[in-house]
Amino acid sequence: MTARQFVFPQAGDDLATLAARELPDLADAAQQLLSWNLHLAARRSTGLLPSDVVFTEPPPAR
Repeated sequence: MTARQFVFPQAGDDLATLAARELPDLADAAQQLLSWNLHLAARRSTGLLPSDVVFTEPPPAR
């Protein structure tokens, strides 16, 4: 099993800034991050926390 790439949010990050920095070539990067990080989608109203693990790639195919 291979570990997925991830980052922690930087101070002041929201999903859009994190997506622009980590996935600059993806037009729908923020939406992709949400689909790969359902824990963020579930509590989106509270924003990102510095301790959030944000996966920057999809889960492995089974």
